[in-house]
Amino acid sequence: MEYSDIYFIGIGGIGMSAIARYYKFQGYSVSGYDRTPSELTRELEAEGIAVHYEDDVTRIPGDPAKTLVVYTPAVPEELGELQFVKSRGYRVIKRSRMLGEIAKGQKCLAVAGTHGKTTTSTLVAHILTDSGEGCTAFLGGISKNYGTNVLMSRNPVVVAEADEFDRSFLQLFPETAAITAMDPDHLDIYGDADHYREAFRDFAAQVNGNLIVKYGLPIKASDTPARLLSYSYDNTAADFYADNISCDALGHYSFDLHCPEGTIKGIRVGTLGWLNVENSIAAAAICLTHGTSPEAVKAAIGNYQGARRRLDEQLNTPGLTYIDDYAHHPQELSAAISSIRGMFPGRKLTGIFQPHLYTRTRDFAEGFAEALSALDRLILLDIYPAREEPIEGVTSEIIFRNVSIGDKVLIRKEELMEYLETMDLDVLATFGAGNIDRFVEPIREMLEKRI
Repeated sequence: MEYSDIYFIGIGGIGMSAIARYYKFQGYSVSGYDRTPSELTRELEAEGIAVHYEDDVTRIPGDPAKTLVVYTPAVPEELGELQFVKSRGYRVIKRSRMLGEIAKGQKCLAVAGTHGKTTTSTLVAHILTDSGEGCTAFLGGISKNYGTNVLMSRNPVVVAEADEFDRSFLQLFPETAAITAMDPDHLDIYGDADHYREAFRDFAAQVNGNLIVKYGLPIKASDTPARLLSYSYDNTAADFYADNISCDALGHYSFDLHCPEGTIKGIRVGTLGWLNVENSIAAAAICLTHGTSPEAVKAAIGNYQGARRRLDEQLNTPGLTYIDDYAHHPQELSAAISSIRGMFPGRKLTGIFQPHLYTRTRDFAEGFAEALSALDRLILLDIYPAREEPIEGVTSEIIFRNVSIGDKVLIRKEELMEYLETMDLDVLATFGAGNIDRFVEPIREMLEKRI
């Protein structure tokens, strides 16, 4: 690349910050803008990357010929900095295009899906790193094993989370890929469920080695030039599946993994819940078809600590447990709640949920209400708008009124901590993709005082 400066508009995003860190590692001068400071932006600044928080064109490197600008589609089109670089001769590309450029010419292992992709791709990266092979990985969450969302290696293997938002994953042409789920989402972009699923088939057509699909998803052999394989939690018709499944008192599962080449016995999952058995099977399938040894796969699944905010164990005692999860789609919520139920049968489950986006709330209000009705007690917060403007008539109330359990309350996030102080809690879970993560540490600290 002929550029010396790379400037990121929206540098604080999980995917953007990973690419910024990668280019800093490669020796480029890296800087950027984000709307608000966060733990991620503070880490970037500590690593020597200049970040500012005002829409200020004077902070952009001045030479368009030497500066590449990367932006996220989550940034509003009318942002002054984005308008400036587009009108002044800078080369301006989306984050997804940048990731595609990095992956080109290397072996790319990718994980796509409405949900499950962050945990699964982070586990794939951990298996390859733990085995000694190594990889460069761009993750949609913070790996708890490594404390970062990017791993660096000279080995020409790239692990990527293939994100369907804005059709980003169509910039990738993986050698091996998995598709974990195709539950409709981002209907503000795709319009309807058919177009959403069609994009996944377009992605499947770009995989050229092995494509591993969750059993039952509507992907056929004719949709892809790759060898098509399937995985399942426990369906014996799949190519990869678990049996002899057991769970210990603190929520960790063990299982035997059946593969086309044989059985790997006695895998213990380092992370919690049946959902992570399923994610482990998908990650194992990717790595085994890639050529990683069964022994290395088994060992790495056992010492994998997970991704931050994915069934993330904050506190786990027989009388008081707290788990934090990123679930922000009805199927994710349902799977996470079911997983927590499976870990802690007979205990009272309180869930705190912050809806993410007005459009998603509007499109899936009934699904959210149904998923949340599986809780014993619900604390529902106001919608986190992210990149969106309010939509008339769309508030958390349209979810709340259809939740069938009687023990429910709708409050503002500013009231949350004071409200929790008064509650008798057994198993508590926080859910959402907005700024509910800012409450995780205060909640954990409050609960630790009760032990």
